Amino acid sequence: MVDGPHLLRDRTEVPGDQLSEVFDLVEVRGVVSGGFAMRGPWVSRAATGGRLKYLAIVCGRARLTTDGGDGPIELGRGDVAILNDRTWLELEGGDGDGPRREIEPEADFTRLVGADSGTDDIVIGGHVDLNPAGRALLLQALPPVGHVRGAAATAARLRGSLDRLLDEATGHRMGSAFAIRQYGQLLLLEVLRAYVDQAELPPGWLRVLTDERLRPAVGLLHAEPGRRWGLEELARAAAMSRTSFAERFRTVAGVPPLTYLSRWRMLLAQRALRDGDVRIGALAVELGYSSDSAFSTAFTREVGESPLRYRRRMRG
Repeated sequence: MVDGPHLLRDRTEVPGDQLSEVFDLVEVRGVVSGGFAMRGPWVSRAATGGRLKYLAIVCGRARLTTDGGDGPIELGRGDVAILNDRTWLELEGGDGDGPRREIEPEADFTRLVGADSGTDDIVIGGHVDLNPAGRALLLQALPPVGHVRGAAATAARLRGSLDRLLDEATGHRMGSAFAIRQYGQLLLLEVLRAYVDQAELPPGWLRVLTDERLRPAVGLLHAEPGRRWGLEELARAAAMSRTSFAERFRTVAGVPPLTYLSRWRMLLAQRALRDGDVRIGALAVELGYSSDSAFSTAFTREVGESPLRYRRRMRG
């Protein structure tokens, strides 16, 4: 393999941190879009457009209903709901008599002005922006509705992120818009960390990246994607028999190890074609393919178009 600068330049400096590496490749960006504070009975309805969205209950309680769910989900202080490819949501909360006040979603924080954490229900919402490859990965890695419980011991950092985000959204301090953007990224990371600790993930890349038994083998695949890896070598790295390793990998990742490697190579290739001027032949060699045509065939099968067409389209 040619250890060139094109694919390795964005590799994380923290050894074994494959999750950060994947996040960089699929250009994950957590966006905090708005929020509100409300006292008394209220309801908020919105179309989600199939995006990956999240709702955080900073204070108070609320009940979430969405399409494809098993029923209403009760959300408490510090809880976050992740909506994966849903089309609508309804959130209701508040105590007291009288009709529920309908809250129209707004893409700002004006309805957080004067929020009282002692008496109000305080809700913050956002969504996740990713490139097409990232969208496919996250849709497959998460359930239709994920519930992260803020009361869990593993969610302490998540609760802290929510409190700091609320402080920035209501503090009117210099640089608050910049701070909110940064907290949006950290909030998404803390939500996923807490969810991984609390739930059984479906088979996929997020689950395999967090599997302690398979981590050494996955680390090898990520570190040297152009090498001709064999099951025996990978199983030895995971201290497992060849058969046990292959079975566990397929169960956790949803695909065999070498299929995972092929998909990982294609993610690297897409980044190189988007961001650099690497020649197709050099890229093929670096990723372990015997020829340009072998690489182009694999790329077209995975991405749906040739490397050159992909590069032209991504560069507009």
